Amino acid sequence: MNPIFVLMIAALVFTVCFLVDRAFTKLFRSKAQHRSGKAVRASKRYGLFGVILFILGVVALSYGTSQGLLLFAGGILVLLVGIAMAVYYLSFGIFYDNETFLVSSFGRKSAEYRYSDIQKQQLYVVSGGSVIVELWLKNGKTLSLQSGMDGVYPFLDHAFAAWCRQTGVLPEDCTFHDPSKSWWFPHEEEN
Repeated sequence: MNPIFVLMIAALVFTVCFLVDRAFTKLFRSKAQHRSGKAVRASKRYGLFGVILFILGVVALSYGTSQGLLLFAGGILVLLVGIAMAVYYLSFGIFYDNETFLVSSFGRKSAEYRYSDIQKQQLYVVSGGSVIVELWLKNGKTLSLQSGMDGVYPFLDHAFAAWCRQTGVLPEDCTFHDPSKSWWFPHEEEN
């Protein structure tokens, strides 16, 4: 394949990702937390892989109409996975300011929480060394944050400081707080 052609396709993919992200942000992100510039987002690779899979799915569908059912069915599957990854990247986000944070996800209305709504945290280490910090909120819901997300650690540091301020707890009195071990909030020690 011609290297110029590959570079043109890569530039097209990046341009489409950038434009869709900017348009989505302008249309659906209008609250104060969105404008604060502070956010936790799914890794950009989800959006990039989603667009690449979408394009591969379209190519497979166009070839599959003349080449056979297997290529056509595979194209549909790849196309759907690409759309799902792109939608997940574009729709998920935690946007925060000094007093509250806003959780946005696909198909749900954005939910606003105060930092004092965080009750405790649980920690999970999954294969590959990825860390998942699960925050338990006052209303019984949980919020899972993966270590691979963009902006997750600045959010947790900010959330801890705001949680201390809103609950009236002094940071030095929080014996559970140890960011080097991914502990920011109260948790139950496992026996």
